Amino acid sequence: MTLLTPAPIDQAEDEEMLVPHADFAPEGPQPMEVAPAEATNTVDAQGVDEPPSARFTWTIENFSKLNVKKMYSEVFLVGGFKWRVLIFPKGNNVDHLSMYLDVADSATLPYGWSRYAQFSLSVINQLYSKFTIRKDTQHQFNSRESDWGFTSFMPLSELYDPGRGYLVNDTCIVEADVAVRRVIDYWAHDSKKETGYVGLKNQGATCYMNSLLQTLYHIPYFRKAVYHMPTTENDNPSGSIPLALQSLFYKLQYSDTSVATKELTKSFGWDAYDSFMQHDVQELNRVLCEKLEDKMKGTVVEGTIQQLFEGHHMNYIECINVDYKSTRKESFYDLQLDVKGCKDIYASFDKYVEVERLEGDNKYHAEQYGLQDARKGVLFIDFPPVLQLQLKRFEYDFVRDTMVKINDRYEFPLQLDLDREDGKYLSPEADRSVRNLYTLHSVLVHSGGVHGGHYYAYIRPILSDQWFKFDDERVTKEDMKRALEEQYGGEEELPQTNPGFNNSPFKFTKYSNAYMLVYIRESDKEKIICNVDEKDIAEHLRIRLKKEQEEKEQKRKEKAEAHLYTIIKVAQDEDLVEQIGREIYFDLVDHDKVRHFRIQKQLSFNTFKEEVAKEFQIPVQFQRFWLWAKRQNHTYRPNRPLTPQEEAQSVGQLREVSNKANNAELKLFLEVTLGLDMQPIPSPEKTKDDILLFFKLYDPIKEELRYVGRLFVKSNGTPMEILKRLNGMAGFDPDEEIDLFEEIKFEPNIMCEHIDKKLSFRASQLEDGDIICFQKSPQSQSSEECRYPTVPAFLDYVHNRQVVRFRSLEKPKEDEFCLELSKQNNYDEVVENVARHLGLDDPSKIRLTPHNCYSQQPKPQPIKYRGVERLTEMLVHYNQSSDILYYEVLDIPLPELQGLKTLKVAFHHATKDEVIIHTIRLPKQSTVADVINDLRTKVELSHPDAELRVLEVFYHKIYKTFPLQEKIENINDQYWTLRAEEVPEEEKNLGPHDRLIHVYHFMKDTAQNQNQVQNFGDPFFLVIHEGETLADVKVRIQKKLRVPDEEFSKWKFAFLSLGRPEYLQDSDVVSSRFQKRDVYGAWEQYLGLEHTDNAPKRSYAANQNRHTFEKPVRIYN
Repeated sequence: MTLLTPAPIDQAEDEEMLVPHADFAPEGPQPMEVAPAEATNTVDAQGVDEPPSARFTWTIENFSKLNVKKMYSEVFLVGGFKWRVLIFPKGNNVDHLSMYLDVADSATLPYGWSRYAQFSLSVINQLYSKFTIRKDTQHQFNSRESDWGFTSFMPLSELYDPGRGYLVNDTCIVEADVAVRRVIDYWAHDSKKETGYVGLKNQGATCYMNSLLQTLYHIPYFRKAVYHMPTTENDNPSGSIPLALQSLFYKLQYSDTSVATKELTKSFGWDAYDSFMQHDVQELNRVLCEKLEDKMKGTVVEGTIQQLFEGHHMNYIECINVDYKSTRKESFYDLQLDVKGCKDIYASFDKYVEVERLEGDNKYHAEQYGLQDARKGVLFIDFPPVLQLQLKRFEYDFVRDTMVKINDRYEFPLQLDLDREDGKYLSPEADRSVRNLYTLHSVLVHSGGVHGGHYYAYIRPILSDQWFKFDDERVTKEDMKRALEEQYGGEEELPQTNPGFNNSPFKFTKYSNAYMLVYIRESDKEKIICNVDEKDIAEHLRIRLKKEQEEKEQKRKEKAEAHLYTIIKVAQDEDLVEQIGREIYFDLVDHDKVRHFRIQKQLSFNTFKEEVAKEFQIPVQFQRFWLWAKRQNHTYRPNRPLTPQEEAQSVGQLREVSNKANNAELKLFLEVTLGLDMQPIPSPEKTKDDILLFFKLYDPIKEELRYVGRLFVKSNGTPMEILKRLNGMAGFDPDEEIDLFEEIKFEPNIMCEHIDKKLSFRASQLEDGDIICFQKSPQSQSSEECRYPTVPAFLDYVHNRQVVRFRSLEKPKEDEFCLELSKQNNYDEVVENVARHLGLDDPSKIRLTPHNCYSQQPKPQPIKYRGVERLTEMLVHYNQSSDILYYEVLDIPLPELQGLKTLKVAFHHATKDEVIIHTIRLPKQSTVADVINDLRTKVELSHPDAELRVLEVFYHKIYKTFPLQEKIENINDQYWTLRAEEVPEEEKNLGPHDRLIHVYHFMKDTAQNQNQVQNFGDPFFLVIHEGETLADVKVRIQKKLRVPDEEFSKWKFAFLSLGRPEYLQDSDVVSSRFQKRDVYGAWEQYLGLEHTDNAPKRSYAANQNRHTFEKPVRIYN
């Protein structure tokens, strides 16, 4: 996926995306803080000199003590290029380790450089190698994207948990496998010119959507139907899915450059966060088609989706020994085909219609015949004209308890015959006169792993021999081999660079493979690949899009000619009156909201004045222009009038005089003097002693600030001399007592100082462009009724006021209420305001959680009681500021809760097959004995005096029995499962030769080699007696676990040490295998029960391993 935006707005914290890293720093170059590489590095390549593929190992010591934002490895060479690994040890603005592959010498490479690499990054698990985390991708590196990788590589909580095995002796081991491939010049490619087609822009992670949209667009019958959906010129594309899709398709058909999809995603009701979430193509396809089907109802194109994509199959159950058959007809828009265990599409279809026998315990209950042996299966009644096949590349692996991507080789033909072998896939009622011969139209490809990656599509739009690859903005011509065979998946062996060396071939799993296929039935080809031209497009749509195109062309032209023009922004008194007290309070004007003139640089300034005269009806002789200047305190004020010599210059020369930094703009203030009849008169001559001052009036009762005008004053004069004029400007009595303040600056803090009316303007250091705010003297009005009695108090309030949107932590997407607070409010003031709004007597029961600006979610950690000084600190997230806080109302005060430790303990009942999770909340200094005493009050025991213990369970092994005196403060229940259970009576009375051993369930890991074992289920302790044989032990285990005889007879028993099974015979003496003394790591020696895992997953573990595709796709409109 191509991500060109510098900051990943709203990036999900539990989402793993492939992005170029960005530092989200303020604009402009930032100093880079990089740690010295206190680490060792090795490169293991299969060649000596510039290998095209290699493995680099980076050992980083003292990892948890790294006090830097980012860190680079040493440079290593692959394919003649310099590379290095870049990590963010504390995350790149996410709570995950961020890791990228970086082109080490990108800053010194020649203009237009580019290189392409396929690579994987890994964090090695030093205790359990099978839990090493490895992620793969590929990327075209260039000057715009010189690093690429994973912002959310793995959760920091897992990385820094010492029990997980990623940090051992505070050392982290990172590996990079890199293979350099042939470079293609990405940026110089003109897709329309080269192929006749254009691509779609990527919004961040929308390549999955782009590949689907291109596929649908290139089904002309579908495109024609979309064009014929009724829309009107009053519709807004961002609020209408049909209009947005029509607009997108029109631009794909007639535009010369790549097309944006923002209007379409807005019409779905998506925000930027949704665009940065990678969803599932299959799910999006289904949801989009359902939406369109719904929107087509009652229109001329009603039923199009069904006509194109809908097929039917029949589910049947047929009894073997009696004459009874049950059938059910179902429709489908796409078919999900198994990849695992199937070599090609035909094998998948064979599996789809495979007959299942219902017999033994699994007999079928036929209505009047009772339990019967039966056959169960599926056959197809009809296939649709456009057949969409979803290949099940992503599956849930029950052994590993996680989603995995199936990269196995899986073949698909150019022509697919579903009538083969005398119509073996068809039901008896299928219409055999329809020839189900299909030709391949498009291949959607997923490149990457289960947690993210990139999507693109190979399509042949008119079913000719020419294929095209649609990869976001880029469209290229491709041959058939690239579209078919290279997307089968499987393994790719890279050629050895030094065959003389004794090294193993460098193999890469092909992480790019077909994920969805679209076939078109030969007999429907003419109808579906139909002609679509302008007459299919509504006139209002053509007019709207042509107008858009013209505006775009005009902007492009203006951009191309920008160097010939200067933008002149002219502010007048009217702008100050309009803006001050409404849109702005500080300084004088927002220059972006004043009249702009686009003037050719070579024109004389006097010619420009004539244009101003026409625009503002102010004759040239009455215009006087002032230059604005940015002062050192970051305020912007009129500085001096233009001289006659300057006005005689060209606009371009004048711009250079005024502002060397900003080469496109000239900011001016137009001073116009009005006579008594309010008509313009010539401006008075300005001498060195004249100072131009601007005046704002503050009303403390109304809490209003407004602009009232400007005056020239003499530098040696005093404010006393102009008080009557100021009262006149304000509409006060001539003798009203007023106070004057100079507005000096407002960043980072307000500086507004009282002016001594008796001192001269020069003595008060006033100069051209300064601002004086004035008000009635507080003593001349009752100040009690005013919240902000003085100008400085009011400006301080305006500068610090902050409207905060509060959301309940339980409903984090919905604003519940807003409060106007001050950025300077302390912790107590903020929670008091929230409590008052909620009608809560005790503010200490309010707990607040800050907002993550990137993911648009609550941060994982709430704000501690008085843990921050001010409201500003609650709202800041890295260098972004938010206006959202989440609240929750606790049952006890927060300071009290913070003194408690909350543990989740799973209680396993002694006689019932149930597990209940209990939340235990105790003071941090409590012990495990206190946990047990608390549990006793909550659980059902087999008898009142039953003794309880607490175990630490991880990956289905018991690692520890907690001593009663152990403090609970350091117990981590986030990753380890805490299990409480009754101590069996037999364990309390151990004889001198009895042993307490660990017993675990296991199965062979079919995904790994056969020596790997995978534990599952609930581990337990068992007492074994001296001389006891396996046959004796089996009787007790079967009774304890209550396993039926038939199933138990299939179980195998083994002694396992360090993961290696030694199978036992019934006559073997079990105790002889186990060491007599307890050893550290006893969990690595256990009695293993080998059988399949038939137990349903416990509900409390159900959400442990979410994967990217579990987030549902929603289209809201």
